[in-house]
Amino acid sequence: MNCPLEDEPAAISGARQKIDLALQSWPGITSQPHRFGGTEYNLGRREIGHLHGDALVDIPFPKKVRNDLVAAGRAEPHHILPDSGWVSIFLRQASDVDRAIDPLRLSFEITNNGTK
Repeated sequence: MNCPLEDEPAAISGARQKIDLALQSWPGITSQPHRFGGTEYNLGRREIGHLHGDALVDIPFPKKVRNDLVAAGRAEPHHILPDSGWVSIFLRQASDVDRAIDPLRLSFEITNNGTK
């Protein structure tokens, strides 16, 4: 099953590369193709988030953190599973790229602290 966003034009050209460079600089991060399209980033065996091209970032969180991020306007409920702990960040303008890196870093830190 592929995410339909993979077939749409890129929202922010180069977003995927900028996010990839940031995440690959964090210790222990690996990447692989995501089962629904795009690129998945992991710390050990835990996913910290995935990209769908230059258009969308999906990030898992504990439900409380997810609720805080959505309430603060830093992310939207997941585009397919809105009642889960996942959030989505649509990359519609250049500032959304950095806006996506910050919660990815938070997911990394939560995961990293849980694996110590």
